[in-house]
Amino acid sequence: MEQHFTDGDCYEEMFSPRVYLETYYASPLGNQMEHNFLLFVLKNLVQAFSRGPRFHTLLEIGCGPCLHCALCAMEHVEEMVLSDYASNNRQEIEQWLRNDPKAFDWSPIAKFVCELEGNREKWQEKEKKLRDSIKQVLKCDVHQNNPLHPVELEPVDCLMTSLCLEAACKDKAAYCTAVRNVTSLLKPGGMLIMITVLNETFYTVDKHKFSCLKFDQAFLEKTLKEAGYEIEQLENFIIPKTINTISDCDAAIFLVARKKECFVLNQ
Repeated sequence: MEQHFTDGDCYEEMFSPRVYLETYYASPLGNQMEHNFLLFVLKNLVQAFSRGPRFHTLLEIGCGPCLHCALCAMEHVEEMVLSDYASNNRQEIEQWLRNDPKAFDWSPIAKFVCELEGNREKWQEKEKKLRDSIKQVLKCDVHQNNPLHPVELEPVDCLMTSLCLEAACKDKAAYCTAVRNVTSLLKPGGMLIMITVLNETFYTVDKHKFSCLKFDQAFLEKTLKEAGYEIEQLENFIIPKTINTISDCDAAIFLVARKKECFVLNQ
């Protein structure tokens, strides 16, 4: 049975940022039903940023209430802007940035990221630097030509998105449009870092099912190529077929792509 599409209003009304974080990000091991998915993400993020250039500006599209991607990026970025559609997710981020004692505890993830980088003891310094690095937390709507409207942001050096577009789009046409919309925020020659899932129709937060657009790797690669990207790295993590009541994806993808310097987009 096809999963009912959960739009932005559903996220405002039904999505619990704190339950989501406690379900999927309480430790670097993630949720056991997803096996080593979070480990796969964190290790690839740290490796990708350590091998790549240093960026002046990074924009994360659809960060949700999460900071794990930013924690992996911040040593290689001067300034970061995070964005998400749902106000409750943005409020969760803002609470952590204020160092509110009631904020979600990201220290287990921060410690693990520091360990991957070679110095576990620097996690408190990393958290402080991240608070200084994040300059704005904006609303974004990937269905708009300028997803950050009414904010006009200068094109960034690095665009990062994780588990966002497939949750925000009802069908493949909407997904292709959303990819083009967010690509407009990236400089020619800039880097895209994307984490996505294949053949997933839902994931669960606090007994609520949230929809996900089902697609395969061939569709993903074709969509990025048509949006003007050259894929430089693609890692595939197969999810073992065991009992999983919180999501139904077959695999996860981590990819790094470069926006072509000269590309004419066919409308």
